[in-house]
Amino acid sequence: MVDDKIVSDTEAVGELVNKYNQLKQEIGKVIVGQDDVVRDVIISILSKGHCLLVGVPGLAKTLLVNTISKTLGLSYSRIQFTPDLMPSDILGTEILDFNEDSSNQSKQFRFVKGPLFSNVLLADEINRCPPKTQSALLEAMQERNVTIAGKTYPLPSPFFVLATQNPIEQEGTYPLPEAQLDRFMFNIILDYPKINEELDVVKQTTTNIQPSVDVVFSGEEVSFYQNLVRKIPIADNVLEYAVNLVASTRPSKSNKIDLVREYISWGAGPRASQYLAIGAKCNAAINGKFSPDIEDVKMVIKPILRHRIIRNYKAEADGVTVDDIIEQLS
Repeated sequence: MVDDKIVSDTEAVGELVNKYNQLKQEIGKVIVGQDDVVRDVIISILSKGHCLLVGVPGLAKTLLVNTISKTLGLSYSRIQFTPDLMPSDILGTEILDFNEDSSNQSKQFRFVKGPLFSNVLLADEINRCPPKTQSALLEAMQERNVTIAGKTYPLPSPFFVLATQNPIEQEGTYPLPEAQLDRFMFNIILDYPKINEELDVVKQTTTNIQPSVDVVFSGEEVSFYQNLVRKIPIADNVLEYAVNLVASTRPSKSNKIDLVREYISWGAGPRASQYLAIGAKCNAAINGKFSPDIEDVKMVIKPILRHRIIRNYKAEADGVTVDDIIEQLS
């Protein structure tokens, strides 16, 4: 580990539990409630994944990612996506640079990095920019690098994209293509806070007191724990449960599940199986377990599958949601 005191993976898992509890405590100074959302975002970060947050304005989506980036000691950038946003506004651009010295004068192009080159990127209202700009994130999210004018530039490590969407106002928006949706590990739905939580929010935000958070992880520790999570073993029966669950979402003549054949147009692909396995490992680790079980898989099923299952018109007409389908399949 980053700290010489940790000499084994078993001890590292115990240290991760302590760090995770400290992280939740620090985030709780600013974010009231939203415990499941905070857990899923942290799992996504420790799994080297990306998150899509869907919620109405005012539910602290921006504040959440800003707070998490501070507690993780990571650099943070925010991009407000608009219809006139260009790929170069995200990735960066090349400029003509003049080099002068006593002997000669030369010209060469120099790459100026865009806001994408940070550890945590908040893509605010990502569906408001055109597909050409949305696609600029595809290589970055999958490969952790970008290619500009034939040159490849690596992104900082760790790298994490948290994108937001407003589910209400859809005029002038560009729905994310399936290929880009599949790059997101989690699709997290934020709901309105409970009354007692909203009271706490109002009390906390209508005074001059500004809570501050302490750094819990360093960037090196985040990378260490990301590698640790992937080293955690997973039993064959748990892995088979995850893969069979994903396969059961795919409508075909051989699929014996009437619910799937009746309501699903397209099911989840292999990337969903990979994310279920790594998500279950991470959920087990932050709870002090050295190997995930089926319950750990079930804890991450909905946010991983809900944006990978496409309902048909009959499901929409009958009022059957994707979460309803996932609940019956699991």
